[in-house]
Amino acid sequence: MQKYLQSLEFDKILARACHFVTCPQAQTMLEQQLPGENAEQVRMMLSQTDAIATLLIKNGSARISKVENVEKIVRRAGKGGVLSMGELLEVACTLRNFRELVQWYGLTDHENLPVDDYFYAITPQPQLEKAITEAIVSPTEMADGASNTLYDIRRSIQRVESSIRDKLDGITKSQTMGKYLQDAVVSLRNGRFVVPVKAEYRSEVGGVIHDVSSSGSTLFVEPTAVVAANAKILQLRNQEQAEIERILSAFSAQVADLEPMFSLAYESMLQLDVLFAKAELALEQKAMCPQVQSEQCFSLVRARHPLIDPGKVVPVDISLGAGYDTLVITGPNTGGKTVTLKTAGLLNLMAQYGYLIPAHESSTVCVFENILVDIGDEQSIEQSLSTFSGHIKNITEILSQAGTGSLVLMDELGAGTDPAEGAALAVSIVEALRDRGAKIMATTHYSEMKVFALETPGVQNASCEFDVETLRPTYKLSVGVPGKSNAFLISEKLGLEKQVIERAKAHMSDEDKKFDTVLSQLEDLKIQLKEGQEEMERLRHAEEHALEQAKEKRAKLIAQGEAELEAAREKARTMAQQVQNDAYQLLDELRKLEKDQKQAAGQRAIRAREIARKESEKLFVQSDVVHTAAKVFTPLKSVKPGQEVWIPELDKTGIVMSNPDRDNLVEIRAGIIKTKVPLSKLAAPQKQKPVPQKKYQPRRNSSGGNLDRVTRSASMEINLLGLTVEEAIHEADKFIDNGVMSGQSTLYLIHGKGTGALRKALHEHLRRHPNVRSYRLGAYGEGESGVTVVELK
Repeated sequence: MQKYLQSLEFDKILARACHFVTCPQAQTMLEQQLPGENAEQVRMMLSQTDAIATLLIKNGSARISKVENVEKIVRRAGKGGVLSMGELLEVACTLRNFRELVQWYGLTDHENLPVDDYFYAITPQPQLEKAITEAIVSPTEMADGASNTLYDIRRSIQRVESSIRDKLDGITKSQTMGKYLQDAVVSLRNGRFVVPVKAEYRSEVGGVIHDVSSSGSTLFVEPTAVVAANAKILQLRNQEQAEIERILSAFSAQVADLEPMFSLAYESMLQLDVLFAKAELALEQKAMCPQVQSEQCFSLVRARHPLIDPGKVVPVDISLGAGYDTLVITGPNTGGKTVTLKTAGLLNLMAQYGYLIPAHESSTVCVFENILVDIGDEQSIEQSLSTFSGHIKNITEILSQAGTGSLVLMDELGAGTDPAEGAALAVSIVEALRDRGAKIMATTHYSEMKVFALETPGVQNASCEFDVETLRPTYKLSVGVPGKSNAFLISEKLGLEKQVIERAKAHMSDEDKKFDTVLSQLEDLKIQLKEGQEEMERLRHAEEHALEQAKEKRAKLIAQGEAELEAAREKARTMAQQVQNDAYQLLDELRKLEKDQKQAAGQRAIRAREIARKESEKLFVQSDVVHTAAKVFTPLKSVKPGQEVWIPELDKTGIVMSNPDRDNLVEIRAGIIKTKVPLSKLAAPQKQKPVPQKKYQPRRNSSGGNLDRVTRSASMEINLLGLTVEEAIHEADKFIDNGVMSGQSTLYLIHGKGTGALRKALHEHLRRHPNVRSYRLGAYGEGESGVTVVELK
């Protein structure tokens, strides 16, 4: 079987896929993967690869790191083993892979996918991952902050070492001791700080000798003054190592607790790594997910051989098994016959291994029990085999293995021997394979095979086209028509004497001449049919393109309309907010005028009317922009003071304050605002049929509480808690004014219970407020004494 895979160059596809694998174990899994055994299994494998490819397009590549044999490390921890710092870092790296995969999967919303089980099996452990990476700096170094005890020990070591160095520096720099030393340096021997003493002065420097130079002239002595300190360092080093062992043991115990979950997650990570490799290869090859047939038939649409340069490969349509079980491909040499065989076999093989195929998404594949191949020059000097002998040896093996569920691909069937015998043998081999139930694709030059395909049901001719003008193959396959070798025409184009060509034609038998004539006629019909199909395809494409353009234009118009509408709405919202802000500023200034006792009453009135007129006119002008549709109304021809009128542009009613002036402007009071409006923009009030209402009688519960209350919303209440009295009164005034302008009848002031000072001040202010009809404390369910309910005029 491996020989057949290499003949189809599947090993090169596998090698390219392995290039995208991250973990060595995943690469081994990919290399040892078996093909799907049935259509359902192949569908699942393809759907998983397709799902990952789609996620790669949406989310980009997943950032996972290379790890290896980590499940063995965790298994050893589960048996009580203490892991090294390097092993713990491998575990942390794997946990980081788990976290990256889960985060990558959740970057975009999606429905159920065939790879969900792999991602759901992964449980990240971010706390343990962070703890390990922060505590362990490298496979040989633990961070000072791994524990408080380790931090304290290392600080103690540094302090003792510093004191030793100070003492030794004093010795090396001493004039008395300097003459006894070989060099004024401090070094380490056996973990202890020493100084280099000349051998002849050994008795002058008290201490312990820890080393001798190779020449014997220098002794490395630990001075008596630092012996105790060096011993302290060794003691601290032992404590440091014990603390490190304790930390490693604690981490190992935490890793051991993950063992059952970790093994499942690790296996899922490797499976996903394999799928990532297949998906990356699919994106590189611009491959698609084919449909998988349960029957023994396939149809490859615009199929491309994945190992040919994408800029040079010519897509080809290949089908087998639906109307015929044998396809005989003929045509000139270098016409693409062998590439067609390899493309059909390789793409079906790739699909069975779960790889997407470089073909149109409408392509279909099926599951073959085996794909048997005889392609290429089979000469073997070692085995003393000719080309013909090599082919026959392969075909003998194929005949012994072929059966129902086999796809047999044979190149140059019957070549390499006497043409008459070779043709007869080729026909016989095809018949024998058909008797065994195999699906067959074979290339040949023999006319006998072409006739056999024409006369035998279930056998179909096909030809690879060749441009005789340029002497180049087109690599396009035409099913249903046998191909001509075009030997005479090609020879003539290449300069062979015409007399030689005519003599060659004379040597042909009458049957061969007749057959060649029929093939020429079929070739002409094929060209005419092809031109007709191309014209139909062009017209169909033009219609589809016109329809697409119309749809795109319609979508653009809809989008443009929606954008303009949203812009108008946004402008309206902005204007409305500006109107509200200006109204608040107007009211603040009016209130300031009321409180200004330094101005005379007349001056305050004049100033107030001037501000009201200017600001209200500005508000009315701004509000004109907000209206998106003109209201239909009949303008009044005349008005008189006291008459109620309707202002359509504002959808508000007002009272006429004066007769029209010479500019036909009428002074109108609308609520608390006075302004001048053209007579042409006034209409009679819209009358509405009064609705009879029952006299309101509030129902009370046993405790005297009111049961019928106004439905309370967020816009009806203001929270004054935490404000000073002055701030609360100011905010309450703005809230009441806004309620009057928006037509509210009931408002709720939330002031809390506390000392009651804020409530008392608010009630004192509400008693004098011109827009307040009445006020009361909240009943049960309204906030009671912490809320004041205000009824507006």
